[in-house]
Amino acid sequence: MAVIISGKEVSAKVRAEVKEACEQLKAKGVNPGLAVIIVGDDPASRVYVNNKKKACAEVGFLSEEYALPAETTQEELLELIDRLNKREDIDGILCQLPLPKHLDEKAVINAISPLKDVDAFHPSNVGKIMIGDYDFLPCTPAGVMEMIHFAGIEVSGKNCVVIGRSNIVGKPMAMLLLHENGTVTICHSRTKNLKEVCSAADILVAAVGKPKFVKADMVKEGAVVLDVGINRDENGKLCGDVDFAEVEPKAAYITPVPGGVGPMTIAMLMKNTLKAAQNRA
Repeated sequence: MAVIISGKEVSAKVRAEVKEACEQLKAKGVNPGLAVIIVGDDPASRVYVNNKKKACAEVGFLSEEYALPAETTQEELLELIDRLNKREDIDGILCQLPLPKHLDEKAVINAISPLKDVDAFHPSNVGKIMIGDYDFLPCTPAGVMEMIHFAGIEVSGKNCVVIGRSNIVGKPMAMLLLHENGTVTICHSRTKNLKEVCSAADILVAAVGKPKFVKADMVKEGAVVLDVGINRDENGKLCGDVDFAEVEPKAAYITPVPGGVGPMTIAMLMKNTLKAAQNRA
């Protein structure tokens, strides 16, 4: 039976640490502030934004929401970002993705000041992650690393496999494992012998966006399995990229969905916003 790494437990610990540090900053007259922009009425985005507001209230941050109509122009959105970049009391700016089709996501990401880019999507922050000298880490991969540390898992010298090469999860995930001296392989849709590559992994991270994609025959006995996916199965039930029921008996450690990596993403966003406020202070 695998040890289940609970994202609820680890994220509660991170948020408690952020709250304490926030109180210390407030004593010095600095109140961390996060601005969240949402364009249109995507239901999943709305849930995320509400959760982010709740987390800000819990740790004591100032939080502002800018809910813009779906027909907002590129110019209007960039003007808002420019205003928020100039504001002293806003430390972090987050624009909820995906944006409506007519807006240029890349231009929006590039418009956010790297000093306030608490998602760590700006090219200059991505470059800093490459060389290992960063202020902010993308929230989901950072959350996965936090869970690995919490469980006391050693990365150094381990064979690490990341399934998925997105800019938001797969690529930065690989870099963070590499920074801790893991030997890292990134797999994707063109990877040959995927099953063989995965079943050689000591640490397997699934970030592919396909429900129950990782089966028991893709997992080495005693591996650490970290599931980044959030999908719905054929019955409309939340599930991950890993077939939990099949894989759990084989793994040494596993993260569940829901209640695994999900809660960590918002906890790490709070940590990044705190870091931005500490940099300002």
